[in-house]
Amino acid sequence: MTSTSRRTVLTALATAAVSGPLLSGVGATAAHATGAKDLYSSNTDLYTRLAGKEGTDFARRYKRHEQLDSDQKTAFPYGRTAILALHGGGIEGGTSELCLGIAGYDPATLAAKGGPAYDYWMFEAIRSSDNSELHVTSKNCDDKIALSIAAANLNVVSLHGCTSAQAGAPASRPEAIVVGGLNTTFKTYLHDALRAAGFQTIDGSTKPDLAGTDQANICNRTLLAKGVQLELTTELRKLMFTVNTIKGRATSTTAVYDDFVAAVRSAIARLEASGGEQNIL
Repeated sequence: MTSTSRRTVLTALATAAVSGPLLSGVGATAAHATGAKDLYSSNTDLYTRLAGKEGTDFARRYKRHEQLDSDQKTAFPYGRTAILALHGGGIEGGTSELCLGIAGYDPATLAAKGGPAYDYWMFEAIRSSDNSELHVTSKNCDDKIALSIAAANLNVVSLHGCTSAQAGAPASRPEAIVVGGLNTTFKTYLHDALRAAGFQTIDGSTKPDLAGTDQANICNRTLLAKGVQLELTTELRKLMFTVNTIKGRATSTTAVYDDFVAAVRSAIARLEASGGEQNIL
């Protein structure tokens, strides 16, 4: 698909989205920009207080790719980027499917789609209602697997959902992405790739609640102590699926979803090829 056709699809779908109702699971309530409204102080607190509820109230999924270097003379490539979705399922709807897509997997079948595959981790709320109660803010994420995956990679892309008001997107174009985090080079590459694909991006430095600059934020708990956080507005996430429910999204992705995934993957490829601190000696 060309850049022109991407923009045509985005524009056409945006018109339909603004006039249509929001479906369950994508921003039905305002996203938590901070931890002020959280019921749980950490993932450990949530797991403890909801003991026995995994598989009914919430789920965790991850994949860590095998790395092997058994040759004493040659250095082999290694995984350098991980994809996270801390508030998947019915909290910030669409982020689970985006996490899988950017990691290189089909969100419906989990089959590898070809090209680089990245480590991923996600937490998903899977209740029939009240999923927002299971939100744990990023700086309080203490899931041991999530932390170990972030710490084992040079780079992290952490996916989130927000409202257009939180993002500061204009009413005439509420579909937007706030690009935050401490890795300024990665942020620049993401702005470039997403804008080239027809998406509207907003710099996280202008939105303190969405900036992703807290060192405790898991997106910055990498080998380089910096990463990126992408906050997608409700309106943009709605364009990415034709069946916008927890069960329906994985099998109903649209061209907008594909274009977003491709743009983020191209920014990752550019970063990983940039040399410098992307090389471990």
